[in-house]
Amino acid sequence: MSEDIHNEEPIENQDINSSDMTEEITIQYAGFWMRFWAYAIDSIVVWSINGVLFVPLMALTGVANVTWGTIALAAIVVSIVSFVYFSIMTKMLGQTLGKLIFGIKVYSYDKEELTWLDVIFREVVGRYLHQALPILFVLYTIVAFSPEKRGVHDRLGNTFVGLEPRRSKKMIVHHHPTQEPLT
Repeated sequence: MSEDIHNEEPIENQDINSSDMTEEITIQYAGFWMRFWAYAIDSIVVWSINGVLFVPLMALTGVANVTWGTIALAAIVVSIVSFVYFSIMTKMLGQTLGKLIFGIKVYSYDKEELTWLDVIFREVVGRYLHQALPILFVLYTIVAFSPEKRGVHDRLGNTFVGLEPRRSKKMIVHHHPTQEPLT
């Protein structure tokens, strides 16, 4: 069967004043496993940043073994790098590198744009609560069972994670039969 394909005019070439338009889109929630693997990639990124930049620096300056009671300076540095990475990436891009790879993004639950307060509650307060005690890490499983796929950190930051809107192209396809129909 041969097909002739005629493309419609691309949206960017159409005469549309985008400042006068609003568009309602549907965003699908990102599920637990997609978010899990994105977080795994982000953990590798944070681990790499710490390993390349801060571990050698702390070893060279002799502060690698500095502690305050039971808290090591190295643990504080690792935590700060993690919180800064997640906060800045989420605020500036709406996604971290892991989320970018999987095509998911953090959205404000009821506003057009994420605020710094949303991001701080989500990425610092929420993640700290999850990671303060190893048993609290289990709270991430709430994402798997929540209808809106929102975890504790999403609720604290008034956010949700959704699939980025997919771009599509409309085409007109004409079908030309190669044989005469049998009668």
